[in-house]
Amino acid sequence: MRFGVLGPLTVAGPDEEVRLRGEHQRALLAMLLFHANRPVTTDLLVGALWPEMPPKSYASNLHTYVSRLRARLPGVRIDLAGRGYRLQVATEDVDLLVFREAAAAGRSAARAGQPEKAAAFFRKALAQWRGHPLTDMHVPVLDAELGRLEAERLAVFEDCVDAELAAGRHAELAAELQAALAENPLRERLAGQLMLALQHSGRQAEALEVYRNTRSTLIDELGVEPGTALRRLHTSMLQGDGDDAPLPRPTWPICQLPAVAADFSGREQQLAKVTGLLNPGGHGVPVVVLSGEPGAGKTSLSIGAAHQVRSVFPDGQLFVPLSGVDSPRDTGAVLADLLRGLGVSGPAIPDDLHARAATYRGLLTDRKVLVVLDDAADPAQVRPLLPGTPGCAVLITSRKRLSGLAGANRVTVGRLTGDEALRLLERIVGRARVSAERADAVRIADACGNLPLALRIAGTRLALRPNLRLGLLADRLEDEGRRLDELEVSDLQVRASLTLSYAALATTSQVALRRLGLINTVNLPEWRITTLLDGLPAEGVVEDLVESGLLEPMGTDETGEPRYRLHDLVRVFALERARVEDSARERYTGARTIIDAIIGIADVAARKLPWTVPLPRLHGPIPTQPLATELVERLTVNPEAWFAAERANLLNGIPKMTALGWHTDSILLMDRLSVYLWAEGLYADMRVAYQSIADASDKLNPRVAARARSVLALLWHARGQYEKAVGEYRTCATELAELGEDEALAWVRTNLAACLIAVGKSDESIELTTAAWEELRDDPFAGGSVLRTQIAALNRLGRTEESARIATKALDLAKNFGEPRQLAMALHDEAWGCALGEENLERAHELAEEAISLLRSVGSRSSLAKALRTMGAVLAGLGKREESVRAFREARDIARELTERPRELSCTRAIAAAWIGDGRADEAITVLNECLDTYREMGSTSATTITLNLLAAAYDSLNDTVAAKDARAEADRLGDPRDTNTATLLKMLLNLTVATPWGATP
Repeated sequence: MRFGVLGPLTVAGPDEEVRLRGEHQRALLAMLLFHANRPVTTDLLVGALWPEMPPKSYASNLHTYVSRLRARLPGVRIDLAGRGYRLQVATEDVDLLVFREAAAAGRSAARAGQPEKAAAFFRKALAQWRGHPLTDMHVPVLDAELGRLEAERLAVFEDCVDAELAAGRHAELAAELQAALAENPLRERLAGQLMLALQHSGRQAEALEVYRNTRSTLIDELGVEPGTALRRLHTSMLQGDGDDAPLPRPTWPICQLPAVAADFSGREQQLAKVTGLLNPGGHGVPVVVLSGEPGAGKTSLSIGAAHQVRSVFPDGQLFVPLSGVDSPRDTGAVLADLLRGLGVSGPAIPDDLHARAATYRGLLTDRKVLVVLDDAADPAQVRPLLPGTPGCAVLITSRKRLSGLAGANRVTVGRLTGDEALRLLERIVGRARVSAERADAVRIADACGNLPLALRIAGTRLALRPNLRLGLLADRLEDEGRRLDELEVSDLQVRASLTLSYAALATTSQVALRRLGLINTVNLPEWRITTLLDGLPAEGVVEDLVESGLLEPMGTDETGEPRYRLHDLVRVFALERARVEDSARERYTGARTIIDAIIGIADVAARKLPWTVPLPRLHGPIPTQPLATELVERLTVNPEAWFAAERANLLNGIPKMTALGWHTDSILLMDRLSVYLWAEGLYADMRVAYQSIADASDKLNPRVAARARSVLALLWHARGQYEKAVGEYRTCATELAELGEDEALAWVRTNLAACLIAVGKSDESIELTTAAWEELRDDPFAGGSVLRTQIAALNRLGRTEESARIATKALDLAKNFGEPRQLAMALHDEAWGCALGEENLERAHELAEEAISLLRSVGSRSSLAKALRTMGAVLAGLGKREESVRAFREARDIARELTERPRELSCTRAIAAAWIGDGRADEAITVLNECLDTYREMGSTSATTITLNLLAAAYDSLNDTVAAKDARAEADRLGDPRDTNTATLLKMLLNLTVATPWGATP
């Protein structure tokens, strides 16, 4: 099938013309033909079919039109392509494609000095035209394209005339040129061609008349004189020089693009985005700015993208190095080079910058040319180099964002992904070598920050030394002190590249960058950057660093504060400059300012959070806050949000602080961060940080070390590592007593008492809590924790009346305190006290329900899991199996998320007990044995006793009397007959093992 758009829309089948029904179907085909063999997005198609307002069902309607068009055009491929459609056709089947192919062939022949052959191709191209494109229909979204196409036809006609003039066909062309100039009286090239045709036909007077008429028209219509070239032609005719050279014209097409780098790889998403933005589908000239940090590969990406869109810009691709960072080129000199490349000889190049820019724009008029401006310094350097007519596009690379360039689309070129970085190394070093030492290749990529320049240097060094192990280079690169020295090969240097950007910064911005290197933090809030200036004017500093590509915007954090990323190699460079340019005192002051600010903010934020951590309250003098009170208040309006945003930075900062010997500061900060971490169940974060503090301060600051180890004991306790926790608690208690840390000692005693209950040493727990009460009784939270531990110990000893009295006392204390979580836990203890009496299970259920409701409202997940577990037991005692299992399951899931292993195990055990009643004893035995092994490792005798009795029940259900007897015998040996708590809980859980008609679902 053959299609025509250069005139009325036509479709010619093998035997007859195909007539399409309806304007929508014709508009759809027109859009596909004008973008033949290229995807056309759904949005563009919808705009073509419904210019005013698409219907709500536009997607299904469009699909229907495409299906009908396929049916009307059998054998023609209309494929789904991404978020649109693509019409696949041969060049010879579409007049527009034939026109462009023949025109391109004509230009090639003209460049080869074959004017007759060129003229034949040009005439073939022009013969495709049957009138104005799509003359029988109107598709508004194609208006700009149709205008460019008309201009393209006129340019081909002018090229054809040049070829025929060179072939000596002057007389034949005169009439055709007169008609063309009458239609386009402002086309100076046409006027010049007509003057030459008339002169060589012996009609010089008419030729001079053409000049006079053209000059008059230009002055009347535009107020300008003819251009230099036409004036020169006129002068030569007056002087009788016989200069028959045509007007200077570009040799189209022209391609100045460098080759794509042999090792260029990755960037698929960014390539797709850039090539999409360059598509000249609108009324203006698309301008795309690629910005990013030094060495990110902006130039390589621009060249790769430019090569991909060469077919979209058939007239040419210009590549202009601007040397923006090192020594920005003069724009006038750049324009002169461009004009020479486009065929303008030296004398014809205007002296004035604005005249050069106008001539340049004139040469690009109605052409489809891509202009690549590499390494631009600033918007002023770029503006005169922008084409003036639709059809062209501009792709700019710059270390700066060029924010002053209005209307530009900006794409930030960042690091490669991990996979892309490894692929780049493979292309330089060889796939086999990278595969053989893949782990070390990953280390190299990480040390290079996945930055293409750094990776290319590292890869080149490896390629030059085939016997150099990747692991050895990785070791060298991981040493920050020598990293930039290692990233040099020949004329490629990361340091040199960064130095150029650094030198272009304002002085205050240089100071800020150096201090950012000192604090060794990659992801930064804006306040931290400005605080580092310590009194220097901060206005414009962040913008300068961002504009220069040394700082990358990362959006806003949970507090609404803008955040930025500092590339690791930039940070290493900044630290290097700080050590060279700043005194030791200046470096210390910069780091100290940030630490003081962070501790102060953390203190304010922590005091706004509910206190839930079983540790001493926040005490001790903290450094003076260097930040304004208004800023601190704004950052801590939502304290959880601030801690969430800064959590990673604060945790990364702890070992750096301890390495500097700032042990007291590190624990001041960590104690405040822990208020948030404990409430969120982020125990692993706490364990790593406090271990770092304990190790660093062990011999240098015993007070800090003891405090840190007391927290580690608590964390081991929470994970069920009872033996390790008890040992650490006892050591800390001795050290804290010697240091006179009475409050910390009382908390260690309280937490140790709770741990001892789990391993069957409740008598000692009573002694410890009695001593702790004397120190902590005036703090409602701490006092409540002591009383809850006493209650649990007394229940294990069978002293339920005493525990009930203390539970009442704890509840009164919590009510007076008014803190929801404290009250909820007091209600929980009261509920369990009622459960121990058995006859009060309904009351226990009510109290537990009230506690859970309170805990859900305050978001205390660890306490909620504990209360839900108690609720599960109470419901089991009431015979409500399904509800009981649901409560245990929710408690288990929360405990699993918080890595609270003992609680997770106890809930898992209860769910397994319910399986016995469901007839799934085999499955229950497997899980219960796993629980039993873990409880034995923990040393928890009461938990082991309960588990053995549940195993016995499972064996009973399978009629395995021997195994059941052995399990019960071991449980009897381990059990404490005084332990009312264990006996009551076991009785409740055994209710779950009894089969019921409805069963329970795990």
